[in-house]
Amino acid sequence: MPNILFAAGPRMWETYRSPLKTALDAAGIAHDLRTDFAPDQVDYIVYAPSSTLQDFRPYTRTKAVLNLWAGVEGIVGNDTLTQPLARMVDHGLRQGMTEWVTGQVLRHHLDIDYFLARQSGDWAPKVPPLAQDRPVALLGLGELGQACAGALGAIGFPLRGWSRNPKSLPGIETFHGPRGLTECLSQAATVVLLLPLTPSTENLLNATTLAALPAGAVIVNPGRGGLIDDAALLAALDAGRITHATLDVFRQEPLPADHPYWANPRVTVTPHIASETRPDTASQVIAENIVRAEAGQPLLHRVDREQGY
Repeated sequence: MPNILFAAGPRMWETYRSPLKTALDAAGIAHDLRTDFAPDQVDYIVYAPSSTLQDFRPYTRTKAVLNLWAGVEGIVGNDTLTQPLARMVDHGLRQGMTEWVTGQVLRHHLDIDYFLARQSGDWAPKVPPLAQDRPVALLGLGELGQACAGALGAIGFPLRGWSRNPKSLPGIETFHGPRGLTECLSQAATVVLLLPLTPSTENLLNATTLAALPAGAVIVNPGRGGLIDDAALLAALDAGRITHATLDVFRQEPLPADHPYWANPRVTVTPHIASETRPDTASQVIAENIVRAEAGQPLLHRVDREQGY
């Protein structure tokens, strides 16, 4: 019977305790799930990087650390972590991200803000082009990028996608590497960032890459705040080269009240709500990974420590 340590803080314990037990029971896993064990008695750690557990060396019996968040930049650099690490990719997270991204892309495509600003009798027709005339570039073609591509492609947006390494995906014109990034951006009306934050992706959108975009492009970032050079984006917005930026993630969260993004009319701030891990669906992923580990099978969504995700 595996001992499962929940190391994600008391607030999350109250949220996850019942769904985790339900998912583990449904998977047929006899278990002991607690927030406190002797470290050498722990088989699995359900984890959030904000946890007080930061030294993994005493957990000599632990078979896997199962992250509750999609992002692992807060843990992947921990040198004491030698156990296998799995990131969270679940149906709820995928669906939530797909809905948010699709909604924001359509908002800009249909010029919803233009009409919201004219609700006092200003009859000002402005017919948007069809989706087929506005290519969307997805930076990041992992689980979330592909899910969003499926929804946007079904509406009719031409899709361009960039990843660090070559990928071939149906319905998406794919690019990779530094030169490929410039090519991918060069025809994009809207850019959606869905990359992990690593040393190679930090400030991926900077003065140089922003200049590669057609005039009037829109930025949508539900990925990681550090993917964008804030000063470069603000300069591009103020110059009118970028029409608008809808940002859900930031280098510092909550975003400070005096940050220039708040006051910029070309920026929409949302408070890291694009996609949230849902306890019910996340618990099912955790249970499935424990079943796989107990059977000697590979973990789902195992993190490549060298790649950083």
